Amino acid sequence: MSGLAWWSVIDIAALIAGLAVYLFIVGGQLTRVAGNLEEAAALVWKIKKDAEAIEPGLKGINTTGRVVAGALPLLYGMGEGIVAGATFVHADHEADGVNRPAMGTRRTRLMEAVGADVD
Repeated sequence: MSGLAWWSVIDIAALIAGLAVYLFIVGGQLTRVAGNLEEAAALVWKIKKDAEAIEPGLKGINTTGRVVAGALPLLYGMGEGIVAGATFVHADHEADGVNRPAMGTRRTRLMEAVGADVD
């Protein structure tokens, strides 16, 4: 057998060994991914089980919400009627101006905290 044939055999053996190492590494990574997916699937099934316990209560909450939402226009109209009927209008006296606190205008530092210019 010539030297070229020996080098060909050595190259093929090195290629097969490299592929074996590569497949071993990829197999280990895929095993870890499969384990993580199993854990995630178990968590998803737990969440589904917990959600099934909540579902009947949600139907009742949604029903109550629809009733309240349907009554809101009526309640709003009644509230407007109460406010309009209870508003005091004194024809003889008008306010002299806006009341100001004795200590002067109060400055807040909240707007400065968020970077707004409050001058």
